[in-house]
Amino acid sequence: MTGQVDSLKSILFALFANSAIAVAKGVAAALTGSGAMLAEAIHSVADAGNQLLLILGLRQTKKPPTADHPLGFGKSIYFWSFLVAVILFSVGGMFSLYEGVHKLMNPSPLAQPWIAITVLLFAIVAESISLWGCMREVNKERYGRSILQWFRHSRSSALLVVFGEDIAALLGLSFALIAIFATHLTGNPLWDAVGTISIGVLLIVIAVFVAVEVKDLLIGQSVDPVELEKMKEFLNQSPEIESIYNVITMQFGPDAIVAVKARMAPAKSARDLIAAINRIESAFRREFSSVAWLFFEPDIKD
Repeated sequence: MTGQVDSLKSILFALFANSAIAVAKGVAAALTGSGAMLAEAIHSVADAGNQLLLILGLRQTKKPPTADHPLGFGKSIYFWSFLVAVILFSVGGMFSLYEGVHKLMNPSPLAQPWIAITVLLFAIVAESISLWGCMREVNKERYGRSILQWFRHSRSSALLVVFGEDIAALLGLSFALIAIFATHLTGNPLWDAVGTISIGVLLIVIAVFVAVEVKDLLIGQSVDPVELEKMKEFLNQSPEIESIYNVITMQFGPDAIVAVKARMAPAKSARDLIAAINRIESAFRREFSSVAWLFFEPDIKD
């Protein structure tokens, strides 16, 4: 549950930042006529909507199990995360490409570019704060890995999405700032069109990266490899267990499913064997609080 709370903090950071930025960008786009600024405004509106979808997804993971969904609704956050990636691709990326091509074919001079530059600088500061909040939560589960390694192995889909959106936002703002500044210096509105197209390509690329990672979670992935190794080490050190045959895990939103097949240490009776398994299960759940379902199979061979 702690991971879910951490993800919610990151989402709220991003939601507040994007809501304020979207309003500022929209006003600046209307006053300046900049395609890059309009693309960024739409991007921020889409991001704010995406964060609301992620909050909805996190709320759904808390729904209790039903007869049709006996393992609960933990995986629902993956659906909403994948939908966010689709929205980032379509609403953000494709619209920016369309607007950029339109500006390329019908260039128009910018009005009051300093308004756009001021808003972009404000947005960069706000998005930096949002990314700082996100990175605080990312660092809690990196285990010393690089950002890329964490991105590839993280099982927190909501945090993956927020991180991807924050990176896209900062890079997009930088592209827009360069484009508008170049247009102002040269008087050539084609720079604004190129900047808008660059923002579209950026959003599509990041949306695809996020979608690929979330797709794996939708299909079904084990818990984080670092966490899995800790589980195996814990079981191997348990005196009730003689040897571990297999440990199968699956991340289920904020929760995890674990199935263990092991040779147990000799027991005097079936009752003693059951008591030993119950001790291991209790200790395992205390050590790994994210484990919602634990299935233990004693056996004499794999």
